[in-house]
Amino acid sequence: MEVEEILKSLKNQKISVKDAKKLLSLYSIEEIEGIAKIDINRRKRRGIPEIIFAETKQLEDIKKIIKKCLEKSNSVIVSRLKKEDYPKIKLFGKKLGVKMELGKNSTTILFYKKPIKSLGGKIGIITAGTSDIGVAEESRLVCTSMNCKCITSYDVGVAGIQRIFPILKNMVKEDVDCIIVAAGMEGALATLVSTLVDIPIIGIPTSVGYGYGEKGIAALASMLQSCSLGLSVVNIDNGIAAGSIAANIANRAINKNLD
Repeated sequence: MEVEEILKSLKNQKISVKDAKKLLSLYSIEEIEGIAKIDINRRKRRGIPEIIFAETKQLEDIKKIIKKCLEKSNSVIVSRLKKEDYPKIKLFGKKLGVKMELGKNSTTILFYKKPIKSLGGKIGIITAGTSDIGVAEESRLVCTSMNCKCITSYDVGVAGIQRIFPILKNMVKEDVDCIIVAAGMEGALATLVSTLVDIPIIGIPTSVGYGYGEKGIAALASMLQSCSLGLSVVNIDNGIAAGSIAANIANRAINKNLD
């Protein structure tokens, strides 16, 4: 339906205010000087904030998109900035007067104007090694932006399998709604975690590894062929996707409990 048709239908009482609002949200796209079309109502429609994939964008374009997003909403995530652009974008954020949360071992940044409260669900985030932290931190920033509380534990892979047990005990005790597991090499940690808890697990194969099955291929294949049920898998290094899925799961769980 076109906007005019939606408004006429509302006026003639053919649709409800709720339905009209839903239909109008589909047209809430902000175009920035021919560079990008910002889906400013994505958060209202899907619970996921605007996320800028910066790796292939020019610095000035990134700045324009950040500024426009923050004019229309409280937060925006800039994912995978080029190393040379990272300090420049941090300085730009300071000049805008907004707050920033940085990803550890990562060039992903969460910008926000008002404090983001942890009103949603709880999410556990685990990495097999320190090399997986950057990807896991992308997930954490997405979950945080979606009002979820994150409980993280890094470098607890199967090379020292005893490390994982107290971590999982704590996450079960904290009643997390979902666990994200980032692992490279053979990616075995995701299967191990999935066998031990009755919680949805999202595996992120990371591009850590070498030789046969390098760049995350072995980890992806291993997770996809896991014998353990209850494990889902995103693409290699896709912390953003894992975070948004986990937060949607967690927030639905908390909302149903409130109902």
